[in-house]
Amino acid sequence: LLIPMFLIVGFYGSRGRRIRAAYMLFLYTLFSSLIMFLAILYIYFKFGSTDYLILKTVVFDPTTEKFCWFAFFLSFAVKMPLMPFHIWLPEAHCEAPTSGSVILAGILLKLGGFGFLRYSLGLFFDSSAFFAPFVFIISILGIVYASLTTVQQVDLKKIIAYSSVGHMGVVCIGIFS
Repeated sequence: LLIPMFLIVGFYGSRGRRIRAAYMLFLYTLFSSLIMFLAILYIYFKFGSTDYLILKTVVFDPTTEKFCWFAFFLSFAVKMPLMPFHIWLPEAHCEAPTSGSVILAGILLKLGGFGFLRYSLGLFFDSSAFFAPFVFIISILGIVYASLTTVQQVDLKKIIAYSSVGHMGVVCIGIFS
């Protein structure tokens, strides 16, 4: 989904900064995904499998679980997006065509929430409970920041982008409750 969104924003975007927005979307997602990929490689070499059902039976030591949880968290926080990992979203929303904004708001942002539900809570439950106050603080700050920023906007796509950051903060609080 990353390459098609890069192309939609970069080629079919309607404004002058569409190339910058496409690269921001691509680079933020790529770097955060690389961190998660390193955690997946670490899990594979330490436990010999990446099969979800097998990993559900593995007992992670606390340090490994916290490291892996944080690596997965960074990736999902960028995809969701949570503050301060949301910088790419307003640019991508504003520069994307309307169909690209619909895909961003309707599908791409929800993938981070799915990742939190499936992997963070599913594989790293103890670390999710340990880091829940941290996630609550980030989410609450994101909701307040995004709401205050949304009120100041005049561009409808920026209103959608910043309100999406606030809404996903509420979703994240619900996931980790």
